[in-house]
Amino acid sequence: MENLIEIKNDYNSLDKLHQFLEKTSGHACSKEYDIWEQRTDSNGQMEQCIVLKKSGMHAIKAFFVNQNTIKINHIIPNKVMNAYFGKSVKARRNIIEIITSKIKEAVLQSSQEKAFKELEKEIYKAAI
Repeated sequence: MENLIEIKNDYNSLDKLHQFLEKTSGHACSKEYDIWEQRTDSNGQMEQCIVLKKSGMHAIKAFFVNQNTIKINHIIPNKVMNAYFGKSVKARRNIIEIITSKIKEAVLQSSQEKAFKELEKEIYKAAI
């Protein structure tokens, strides 16, 4: 689950958007390093993103793809839970890992989608 959202010029930086979401959102909001994708900037430093968290299993991360457009993705903010239930980035997986990932996706899909839509509405408050 992901989406691209065009943001108002008033909130065109992570700091400004973070401050806005802290004031207007009823959910926990933080600015963290992007450990889920390990994106790096031009200097080789790990980039930051905004994490809007509903619970230990449901959150979205937002980062800028250009000056006024952010990309939001569903993530599992708890690092331990992410290790068990997050997307596997291994190049090769065995049959048991493939089967359990399909079961996991089927069980968690509806609750993740519901949480994504709820948190996405918070981001739309800053949209054009």
